Amino acid sequence: MKRAIVPLMAVAALAVTACTRTVVERVPVRSSPAAVDVGAADPSLDPIVQVVEAVRPAVVNVTTNLFQPNPLGGESGRGVGTGFVIRSDGIVVTNFHVVEHAQRITVITPPPDSKRYTARVIGGDQNADLAVLKIDATGLPTVPLGNSGRLELGERVVALGYALALPGGPTVTSGIVSALGRTIQAQDPNCDTCKNGERTYTGVVQTDAAINPGNSGGPLVNLAGQVVGINTAGANQAENIGFAIATNAAKPIIDEAATNPSAPVAYLGVTTQDVSPSLALQFGLPVQSGALVLDIVPGGPADRAGIKQGDVIVGLDGKDVTDSASLRGLIVSHRPGDRVAVSVVTQTGQKKTVTATLGVNPLPQT
Repeated sequence: MKRAIVPLMAVAALAVTACTRTVVERVPVRSSPAAVDVGAADPSLDPIVQVVEAVRPAVVNVTTNLFQPNPLGGESGRGVGTGFVIRSDGIVVTNFHVVEHAQRITVITPPPDSKRYTARVIGGDQNADLAVLKIDATGLPTVPLGNSGRLELGERVVALGYALALPGGPTVTSGIVSALGRTIQAQDPNCDTCKNGERTYTGVVQTDAAINPGNSGGPLVNLAGQVVGINTAGANQAENIGFAIATNAAKPIIDEAATNPSAPVAYLGVTTQDVSPSLALQFGLPVQSGALVLDIVPGGPADRAGIKQGDVIVGLDGKDVTDSASLRGLIVSHRPGDRVAVSVVTQTGQKKTVTATLGVNPLPQT
């Protein structure tokens, strides 16, 4: 699946495209000044080849039978995305929008020994666009989660996924990390908690590795073979721009689901953006770190507690909130119904603490 994205707090807008373009350039044939011995280079020594060999067995195809609501009643459809196995007993990570409104979820392992499994959702976060699945299997190949906080601009990365639902296993593309900490919006008319059918992603990794329809939920890996992002969106009106959810933002959600499968997940009902010194300077924010509230779920826990758009959350139950990932980690460590003290700094610089009763994060029911 692929969605349109637009950066927040930016002048230019980006739109989605589902088409590809082929350019054929005719060039004159010239004699080469020196012959190249194609046998001299051993492809198996290429680091990208080695990464693909290690990671590919853990990259799975996620297909769904969907129930798509509309004003005249629901209708059935099919969806295709990607996931990756993080635990050999069948724990799979993918995007929430891949399995949203699914009546049945099927996970298919890659060839040559492809097997089909019925999957169920055991955890996730709709606002973060993450879902954790469980299939009844043992001895599956896995891929480790890396530290996205160590990514560097220009670092080489590899994206794997079932692009365009092409048969024969996952498609591999490679590129570099072209930006970090992006905040983007993606069109998602099926999102139950998204405002105006748009989902906001914060702290995402931008890459020039091609991310096409069907790549959603697949891994973005570094040359150590570690997942540093979960592929989620590609952009139109700009060449070679794709986005992935940083693994450090996803880890608390994944760990909670793997540890307490199918347990209700707490949520505050806010969409936030990381506050950095540069962002604070650019927009005149009163603090240098924290989680800037971009949007609030109407009637949700944050709304009822009096948290406002533009507030910066800097603490929760006495623990510091330095960015969106730390806020998310603190929230999922609680249970729905817990009352928490949320420390905020308003746009005018006023510091206050409000009490919020955490709600239940909705998960797809299959």
